[in-house]
Amino acid sequence: MVSTFQTNQNKIGVAIVGTGFGQKVHIPGLQAHPQTEVVAIYHRDINKARAIAKSNNIPHACDTIADIVKLPEVQAVTIATPPFLHYEMAKTVLQAGKHLLLEKPIALNATEAKELYQLAQKQGVIATIDFEFRFVPGWQKFAQLLSADYVGNKRLIRIDWLGSSRADASRPWNWYSAQNQGGGALGSLGSHAFDYIYWLFGPVRRLSAHLTTAIPTRIDPATGESKPVNTDDTCVLTLELADGTPCQLTISAVVHAPRTHWVEVYGDRGTLVLGSENQKDYIHGFRVWGSQPGKALSEIEIPSELMFPQNHADGRISAFIRVVDRWVKGIYSQQQIVPSLREGVYSQLLMDLCHESHKAASWVDVPSLESFVDG
Repeated sequence: MVSTFQTNQNKIGVAIVGTGFGQKVHIPGLQAHPQTEVVAIYHRDINKARAIAKSNNIPHACDTIADIVKLPEVQAVTIATPPFLHYEMAKTVLQAGKHLLLEKPIALNATEAKELYQLAQKQGVIATIDFEFRFVPGWQKFAQLLSADYVGNKRLIRIDWLGSSRADASRPWNWYSAQNQGGGALGSLGSHAFDYIYWLFGPVRRLSAHLTTAIPTRIDPATGESKPVNTDDTCVLTLELADGTPCQLTISAVVHAPRTHWVEVYGDRGTLVLGSENQKDYIHGFRVWGSQPGKALSEIEIPSELMFPQNHADGRISAFIRVVDRWVKGIYSQQQIVPSLREGVYSQLLMDLCHESHKAASWVDVPSLESFVDG
């Protein structure tokens, strides 16, 4: 089945499923894009759906995905619900022949993710993932420098992504605390990291993972009682890339660190560093530095053509609009885009293998994306 949406310059009618991140980022981002129109909103509580629709001038409110995809005005759907809901919701959207923008992680395991990718291919729809870092100015400049062989032969990659969003032990238990609901720092942050590692440095040959939980219980707001947390909040990962480069990746959501997100690449010709000290916004604030052997590290200017045309106070909106723009161009041209669900499958596969490695306390080999998806 191929989507009935015809290539033209009419606005694309989009429904938003999920009203947490959906309200904060998807609604303002899609309403700001000149070629998309938010025509429907989903919430499992119809009264809440109607209230959100009214306050944001959205014509339709629904409490089932089936109702969303039946609306003739809906040509595309974004999904920003917790991960454990993604698979069934995305499958319904794809089976209806609607274009899809899905938050990460895209499913609870790589088997589900692979099924969604193959369904999107079969239906001939344009499906993408909100891998925002591919669209952030500092990251794009960093990618350009790597492509220009600034560092030469890579010898070591070090990545730290350190935050305090879960550091407060009084923060209540929610889906993030449950592994079977897709919670944990590996899913929340590692899914992004695995995508940008693949984008910037290529595939992974093998990996070793050690996952820990600093806060083992949290208060269940429904009962007021302490409830076990079975998800990771700190991940120490060692990767060997397909080209042999070692990569050390440390992720934590429970530390107070002065440097929140730092990527360092060391090669035989030079060093590149990408980093941000912004504690409140994980998109804004990235800068790039470089040096040649024997010379001091110095900041490299990010050219104006890479900068966001409009800097929203919440940087996630600025990056999301660029994700939407890539998606819209794919829909108009009916050409598959990158990132697609295929890249989401690879990110999910690496997360699954991290859990496998942690449980076995050993290295695990990573199959190629081609063999996993197409084999």
